[in-house]
Amino acid sequence: MVGAGYAGLAAAVELAAAGIGVDVFEASRTLGGRARAVDHDGVRLDNGAHILVGAYRETLRLMAKVGAGETVVRRHPLRLEFPGRMRLAAPRLPAPLHLAWALLTARGLNLREKFAAIGFMRAQQARGFRLAADMTAAELFAAHGQPERVRRYLWEPLCLAALNTPVAIASAQVFLNVLRDSLAAGRAASDLLLPASDFSSLFPDPAARFVESRGGRILRATRVAGLEKVGAGWTVAGAETHGPYDQLILAVAPYHLPRLLAPHPEFAALIEQIAGLCWQPIVTAYLQYPASVRLPFPMAGLDGGHAQWLFDRGALCGQPGMLAAVISGEGPYQALGHAELAAAIHGEIGRLLPGLPPPRRHWVIEEKRATFACTPGLRRPETATARADVWLAGDYVAGDYPATLEGAVRSGTHAARRVAAALTASRTACGSPRSGGP
Repeated sequence: MVGAGYAGLAAAVELAAAGIGVDVFEASRTLGGRARAVDHDGVRLDNGAHILVGAYRETLRLMAKVGAGETVVRRHPLRLEFPGRMRLAAPRLPAPLHLAWALLTARGLNLREKFAAIGFMRAQQARGFRLAADMTAAELFAAHGQPERVRRYLWEPLCLAALNTPVAIASAQVFLNVLRDSLAAGRAASDLLLPASDFSSLFPDPAARFVESRGGRILRATRVAGLEKVGAGWTVAGAETHGPYDQLILAVAPYHLPRLLAPHPEFAALIEQIAGLCWQPIVTAYLQYPASVRLPFPMAGLDGGHAQWLFDRGALCGQPGMLAAVISGEGPYQALGHAELAAAIHGEIGRLLPGLPPPRRHWVIEEKRATFACTPGLRRPETATARADVWLAGDYVAGDYPATLEGAVRSGTHAARRVAAALTASRTACGSPRSGGP
């Protein structure tokens, strides 16, 4: 296994649980990939702010398997609030009453706007959340006559948060997949699961302990320099050579794959496909205020500026006065330096919290290639590759979901199951077990 982000560790847990030996190679000392803890000036932060929802079944299943469960998240019924503009809150009623009630009682929307939103959901349910042909999310909202305020405070924020791609170019079909499994599913599926720990502690660290307790190895700070085919297996080269392994799962960011696979001509088509992917950034600005500064709710939407979502890490992670502002996708903020951007976001928060004192410190973390641009009709790489003993895992791999934690975890468990099936077939054909693993 190369890569110890959420996809790689999900695959490792699935294999370890099946009794299959696994080595996991990770270049960083910290596990979690693009959803991991980072230390800044002695303060433990995340390299991006993410949320989970109740629909993340695979993520929650594996968290429970490795002993994390839901003790590391705070579960709230669906609540979307842009203070002073719009507030939508779902009650604890059975589906679909919870969503109908939330829309009918939403503050900041008039009756026509509420019924337009309900009509949109009913139309998607009637056709099974499937489009005859993919289009942009903006085109979908226009085709269903969604009023400006409904788009601005409901569909567009949800789409941008899920797909990390501006609605003008975002895939409507992938967005509908997300709606199908969250807002349109059981009531608990739409719950917000706000992390109460950093993202390495949420799943990667417990997953590593699970794998190691079953004989697997997590090789941190071990950068893979190359992969070599040796007989029927693969060796992994770094500061030293490991292997041979019967199967490989490559769970690295896709832009790292060409370096590993270029020496092997059978992967030329895959490398070309990856070169066609485009990328979208995510920026998280952390502002440290006095401990008395807090939000009315741990998560709030911001409108009319650069920041889109605001999280109270005092309420969530025990860091009083720390607010995290998130910007998904490309935008005008990219012309600003980090200090300028932090100052601008402070002004935006000040409109929400009058009398807000200047932040004592700030940190801006920018992931320039945080996710692939999830555009209409995008052809994403499959789990299987040109070789029957090399597999891909990651949030970019083909599937229903965009580049989310759940998408990454699903890809990892799918790759692990394919590996387990391949190993079983090989052992059956040979009549005896073979050593080694991914």
